[in-house]
Amino acid sequence: MVNLSWVCIVIGLVYVDAYHINETELSILEAHEASFSFAVNQPHMVGITFIQSAAAKGAVCLDGTLPAYHFDRGYGSGANSWLVNLEGGGWCNNVRSCVYRKTTRRGSSKYMEKSLPFTGILSNSPQENPDFFNWNRVKIRYCDGASFTGDSEDRAAQLQFRGQRIWLAAIEDLMSKGMRFAKQALLSGCSAGGLATILHCDEFRGLFPGTTKVKCLSDAGLFLNAVDVAGGHTLRNFFNGVVTLQGAQKNLPRSCTNHLDPTSCFFPENLIASIKTPLFILNTAYDSWQIQSSLAPPSDDPHGYWHDCRLNHAKCTGPQIQFLQGFRNHMLNVVRGFSRSNQNGLFINSCFAHCQSERQDTWFADNSPVIGNKAIALAVGDWYFNRAVCKDIDCPYPCDNTCHHLVFR
Repeated sequence: MVNLSWVCIVIGLVYVDAYHINETELSILEAHEASFSFAVNQPHMVGITFIQSAAAKGAVCLDGTLPAYHFDRGYGSGANSWLVNLEGGGWCNNVRSCVYRKTTRRGSSKYMEKSLPFTGILSNSPQENPDFFNWNRVKIRYCDGASFTGDSEDRAAQLQFRGQRIWLAAIEDLMSKGMRFAKQALLSGCSAGGLATILHCDEFRGLFPGTTKVKCLSDAGLFLNAVDVAGGHTLRNFFNGVVTLQGAQKNLPRSCTNHLDPTSCFFPENLIASIKTPLFILNTAYDSWQIQSSLAPPSDDPHGYWHDCRLNHAKCTGPQIQFLQGFRNHMLNVVRGFSRSNQNGLFINSCFAHCQSERQDTWFADNSPVIGNKAIALAVGDWYFNRAVCKDIDCPYPCDNTCHHLVFR
């Protein structure tokens, strides 16, 4: 293991940064969570594995191609520990958007990269990932468009909605490769993968004997059923399309669907209180994706009042910041009960960002975001290994000067 005493030297530095993303790329923002990697070394590239047994189970991508994952085997003290990461990348909520999606890596393995950089929580370097670097680390590719929950089809449009089957086929394949012997396991994911982590957390726990330490980490997955700037519910309407089109109802947690409608049960705020497995929620209080796509989308802002603010937090007016503080308050209310459980963890920082566990600069680097002098990687590690209680909530914007804010052109 690496000596981490140097962390204490750098955490006091003042650091504010911004990464520029073209506005048109917003819908695939989570697809870029690892592309802003500022690792000192070249990122470790891991090749793709197609799940050959999946076709017989009907576990296929939107276009009928085989699902896939990237697997880097653990060693030494991590040989019997498994980190399973669910890839993010938005959703498709109608036939048109799903037909488009199947011409991309988010709907077809034909277009997937043959190797991916493993950075942040997936890094194989102890300097970049002190607690999980030598674990078996897996990234399950996302090609269904419903956070691994759908199970239906649209024959006319030649669409297969088989997210739940893909999840099961991938897990079964990994179990055959040694995961059934895991002493420790962590399910993680960012954005749509962070939501999938919440949805499948207890299912993941159920795969292992009681003696296995099993926990879940949701990064940027706390999507809120919030009121948008026009007074409507943009994200709820969108999620309703996803759940209905893809037949996700039957695969959502029963603890929720036995008293709420299926669309409500796609929102983490109605799920997290009933999850039995220890869960860590990592989120920014001003999530860039939610501001852009569910709080202030262009469709709800015909006069462009929010245009500058949604692209760059520094250009928000006083009333706009006040509106965003209301969003933060909604988030804090949602996690209040969840945080009372000793087994759960929390890291909500006051940044305008999205996905922080898979990017090296935000996960663990000299200038990573911190709350109370603790970087995200150390907070997650302390929680997973029961070294310390981690219930960290930042003071409201603009008090945190360690953020890596996202700014859009």
